[in-house]
Amino acid sequence: MTRVLVVLNSSTSSLGRLEQWLPEAGLDPVLVPGAELPGTLDGFGGVVLLGGGFMPDDDAGHPFLARERALTLQALADGVPLLGLCLGGQLLALVTGGGVTARSGETERGMCALTVLPAAADDPVFGDLPGVPGVGGVPGVGGVPGGPLWMIENHEDSVTALPPSATLLVTSEACRNQAFRVGETAWGLQFHPEARPERVGTWDEAALSEQGIDRAALAEAALAHAAENAAQSGALVRAWADVVHGAAK
Repeated sequence: MTRVLVVLNSSTSSLGRLEQWLPEAGLDPVLVPGAELPGTLDGFGGVVLLGGGFMPDDDAGHPFLARERALTLQALADGVPLLGLCLGGQLLALVTGGGVTARSGETERGMCALTVLPAAADDPVFGDLPGVPGVGGVPGVGGVPGGPLWMIENHEDSVTALPPSATLLVTSEACRNQAFRVGETAWGLQFHPEARPERVGTWDEAALSEQGIDRAALAEAALAHAAENAAQSGALVRAWADVVHGAAK
């Protein structure tokens, strides 16, 4: 199977559903902590950058980020398919000329309804998601593509300026830049397709309470759309895996 480098930026992150979905799609995920990143992408046919609760240029607190940014630039230069999740998407935006803002005011927690934009209609990853009107084969109201795309979110930092060459694919009222593509083989996502909805019920209850959020209600809301989330997230991952296989030919 094609090996894929999966960067573990934080000890609180995990492969989640990717541990099952990537092998099912013919990919071999190699989970590597940030501090142990290789110098090059030799031997890898794809890259996944996981999340983390810090900024993508916080080199003082996380010295490995400089190497992660360099590997991201190598993936872009060599056409190695890349999928950046939350922090990973922010890092992709940063290295390609976008802007990332700490505590941007676009905080999101739990299951969120997102809008897939018309620009995603011919996108290899977002162009055929189940249950998305006008995109996944279901006609939209008035022929206009759009959500809901149900995804788990957990962030307070966000991409506040898209890279000049990026195409915006997914948006929402709470956070404008939800998913974008740079070039033909790199995607940045603010959300977490790898996260199981039931994990919301294990989040830090005290921290959520300080933000005025009831964890029990948040967990219940996440489970209400678990089926849609699983179908859409799985389709997204499989579509990205197809890009990886196509690039390897």
